[in-house]
Amino acid sequence: MSGARLPAIGERTPDWRIGPFDAAALQAYAAASGDANPLHLDDDLAHAIGFPAPPVHGMKLLAAFEPLLCAWRRDLFLARLSAKFVQPVLRGEEVTLSGRVLRSSPEEGVFLRLLAYGATRAPALVGEALMTAPRKFRP
Repeated sequence: MSGARLPAIGERTPDWRIGPFDAAALQAYAAASGDANPLHLDDDLAHAIGFPAPPVHGMKLLAAFEPLLCAWRRDLFLARLSAKFVQPVLRGEEVTLSGRVLRSSPEEGVFLRLLAYGATRAPALVGEALMTAPRKFRP
């Protein structure tokens, strides 16, 4: 990796707030993603399972990290993104996304721990991302 200074270990991304998500947003995501699991769309089913509202699609939350990371470091490329979904974020809740650098080297890239918090302030998602310098196309 060359060019701009790499982020230091411990450096944090700015907090990024998304949502709240309404029923129309969840329906649109279901249509676009192909994930029409009724748990995310049906109030009665969510209530029967014990949720006060349908949970937001976990992949919708994970995908929201991409614009955060790309805005934070426009000189780096998001090479890998993964997460574990710890607890649901419910329709109508705002979510706060954040990241912290755990490793940073020119050879291996920048490895971040990602967190998404819903209304309870307990982690809803714990993930990781790898950012690297953009690679030039080589035929």
